[in-house]
Amino acid sequence: MDRLTPLAATFLEAEDVDETASLAIGSLAIFEGPAPDFDEFVASIEGRLPLIPRYRQKVRRVVLDLAAPAWVDDPDFDIAWHVRRTALPAPGGRREVERLFSRVMTRRMDRRRPLWEYWFCEGLAGGRWALLSKIHHSMVDGVSGSDLYRLVLDASPVSPAPVPDDWQPQSPTSGLSFTTTAILELATSPAHALRGAATALSSPRRFVRSTAGTALGMWRLAAALRPVHHTSLTGSLDGSRRYAWTEGSLANLRCVREAYGVTVNDVALAAIAGGFRRLLESRGESPDPHALRSLVPVSMREPGEESIPDNRVSLLLPYLPVDIADPVERLQAVHRRIRELQASHEPLAGDSITNLAAYGPFPPVSEGIRLALRLPQRQVATVTTNVPGPHTTLYALGRELQELLPYVPIADRVRIGVAIHSYRDALTFGLTGDYDGAPDLDALAEAIRESLDELMGAAHTHA
Repeated sequence: MDRLTPLAATFLEAEDVDETASLAIGSLAIFEGPAPDFDEFVASIEGRLPLIPRYRQKVRRVVLDLAAPAWVDDPDFDIAWHVRRTALPAPGGRREVERLFSRVMTRRMDRRRPLWEYWFCEGLAGGRWALLSKIHHSMVDGVSGSDLYRLVLDASPVSPAPVPDDWQPQSPTSGLSFTTTAILELATSPAHALRGAATALSSPRRFVRSTAGTALGMWRLAAALRPVHHTSLTGSLDGSRRYAWTEGSLANLRCVREAYGVTVNDVALAAIAGGFRRLLESRGESPDPHALRSLVPVSMREPGEESIPDNRVSLLLPYLPVDIADPVERLQAVHRRIRELQASHEPLAGDSITNLAAYGPFPPVSEGIRLALRLPQRQVATVTTNVPGPHTTLYALGRELQELLPYVPIADRVRIGVAIHSYRDALTFGLTGDYDGAPDLDALAEAIRESLDELMGAAHTHA
């Protein structure tokens, strides 16, 4: 039986604890026109379903949380429920796209069905159309969610034939049998943990190195328990969302990278820090050095594991240097802090915590998750996730994919999140904001763009 990992289950628990949360990740793929026939589009998606088995499975919970929820076949699967049609009002521009994100992504998903939706959207400016992808975070992380485009879209204008499909849903397990299986798993969990320990001890030298690195990382994670200094960036959420975005050229970011010996991710985070600095100043607040600790997801996937639908991420928790006015000094501070956290094995520690939870009996793990989620977090002020996307052009029914706009969910007092996603030579910053708590989200998008331009200007001068 394929059960959710503790990390994946956390995204479901978070919605149970926080009634304002909708923890689906998303993106808007914008294509050249004209839009294809809707029925033809639905058929093309249906022809790819064998490539994504999880799309025909739903979550089934166990009574009393005796075991983690499981993915089970949905005997009532209906593609018409998951692929929907909508249209933007004229003129189909930026404002209308932002409202589409707000309307679709704010609403929670129906857990009685597989946790994904595709919205076929017509009426974009310039005769274009779009596909809004909405997938619950319990099913995928950013990397595996992005990789799904490789399966539902094409590498050339010529669409391949549908994949042979002989899927028949497995008969639902009775409630008694489902619960009995969970009880047996609970009874054997100590043996499962011992097998995991034996595997780890089979290579003592590697075990010692890993344990030492994890211990150092735990020490750094413990330091991140200190609350951030209070600003308007954190607080209660109203449940509705805003969306905005801005773009930069990957070629320009690489110029900055080469000029200062940093990474593209450093440049993106420095631009975000500069944007938040401007936002705080526009709100009449001081850009405090301890105001903006960001949760930065780190993929723990091995090469070749990008397509596995699951959550395989850890984290870094750097303070973004909003207090530094000079853009180059801000970039260098970001680079230094990220390197220090990586050297301290902070991602390894986070990964070890989730791996250990997978070996333990689920009832105490579940209760620990629930307890942690009920405590109002004050340690993180934003989330900044960077997911590399396709470098080559993709197509849908012969239409070229021209832009990809990412969406990251927010919850638990975090009023603004930033998703960074690349496609071809563009890097897009997608901003999610609480509707009441971030009325100036467009101003932040513009400020990030201005911060990027500052770094480019500095790089040209430096050269």
